[in-house]
Amino acid sequence: MPQRIIGFSGSLSSPSRTRALVDLAVSRTAPRFGCTAATYEIADLQPSLGQAQSVAQLDSLPRMILDTILSADALVVGTPVYKGSFTGLFKHMIDLIDPAALAGKPVLLTATGGGSRHALVIEHQLRPLFGFFEAATLPTGVYAEPSDFHEGQPASDALLARLDRAVDQFAPWLSQTQAASSAA
Repeated sequence: MPQRIIGFSGSLSSPSRTRALVDLAVSRTAPRFGCTAATYEIADLQPSLGQAQSVAQLDSLPRMILDTILSADALVVGTPVYKGSFTGLFKHMIDLIDPAALAGKPVLLTATGGGSRHALVIEHQLRPLFGFFEAATLPTGVYAEPSDFHEGQPASDALLARLDRAVDQFAPWLSQTQAASSAA
């Protein structure tokens, strides 16, 4: 059975630069490692996410989506940056997750913001958050600002190079199982 890479965008905007970045990361990872792929966004979990105080209080579709995210072999997670941090609803979703649910899972951290002064959100906000869960965050995080996009899509050479470097860092997790599957 092929491994699964799941993307999750914490943006409520539509269209969303965050969603475009997460989609691109997932679409570059899946064929590289022979994975199946899907991307979800915070709006897919509404309206029950905002009202839930536990996973059990989510409606059936948002619960299924969260279960899919947590059972993935690898994740690409992205958030827009507001006031120097991730969004509140994104953090609320994370707060519902069991602390052991992401242990050892490889996660590519991405973020989008209005300018370069938000670029450290990955190192100062997202990496510690996923560190609490003992997730295996990839060494290269991918931050993008408006100048990295053309017509709503990630386009700058520097951004695409960072993204490709990050995607390659999934290799210890995704290629091991692929190699074992091929040998069998």
